[in-house]
Amino acid sequence: MSAVLVLRGAADASAIRRALPDVLVHELPDLNAPLPAHATVLVLRSGVRLGERELDALPRLQHVVRTGSGIDHIDVNALRHRGITLHRNAEAGADAVGEWVLAAALALARRIPLGQHALLLGQHEKQACMGTSLGTLAAGIWGAGPVGLAADWALAPFMGRTAFAAWPSNPPGLRELSPSALMEQSQVHVIALPLRPTTEQLIGEDFLARVAPQRPLLICAGRLETLDVAACLRALAHGRLSGLALDPVERKHLPLLTDSTTPLNLLASPHIGAQRSDVRGALDIWATDLLREITADSKILIEGGHR
Repeated sequence: MSAVLVLRGAADASAIRRALPDVLVHELPDLNAPLPAHATVLVLRSGVRLGERELDALPRLQHVVRTGSGIDHIDVNALRHRGITLHRNAEAGADAVGEWVLAAALALARRIPLGQHALLLGQHEKQACMGTSLGTLAAGIWGAGPVGLAADWALAPFMGRTAFAAWPSNPPGLRELSPSALMEQSQVHVIALPLRPTTEQLIGEDFLARVAPQRPLLICAGRLETLDVAACLRALAHGRLSGLALDPVERKHLPLLTDSTTPLNLLASPHIGAQRSDVRGALDIWATDLLREITADSKILIEGGHR
């Protein structure tokens, strides 16, 4: 019998049990607890590291199902070496993340987080909350994957202009500017980059110094590790950024967001960009259909679960 391990929050384990009554389904909060060594399929979410140690505890694992897009927390080389197939759905939540980017841009441009933070500190800072129309601003989007494209789709009707950082792998037909031109001309920067060695802390002191004349809004909808968060917070406090929005905040990042006694135009959320009920429902259906096929036979599927 196939055995599936579902990490809490990655998929609806109860729905999987109902749909696959002949499949043994375990549900655990994370991979730190004792793991069922007989599990052949693992369904996991973001923020959970899957490396050699965890794989050693799952010797019969054949498939990893990522109900989302990012895979930087998964040791893909270790999976490949062990012959484990990775399935993911990178598109299902992209539009919802794009919606979050639009909400963040509106909030920062109107300086809503600054006003709220001031009120929580017992201060009434109406004059400091003079906002800006999005229609007067140009947005630069860093990353042209599903999230970057969705951010452009959400922002474009409301912005003065949107453009992508030019990159060889970008889809054809996008409005592109060189990275230097994008830094010089954009008042809003959306960071939607995957986490790789070349992108880790890419948005750091050098980037912040180059964009400082524009005093832009900075919105991170990709991976927090693509930012030097401490440097970004300093730039915000010193006025080199006009606003900062961070969605992909996991529990491990909480020490980075220490309380400030000075009101900041800072919006932070606990990685909720794709946390929308319709997205969750679509991913649950996708995961259940994929698990039905995986557990029905031993055929290997390509990434994404489609033949």
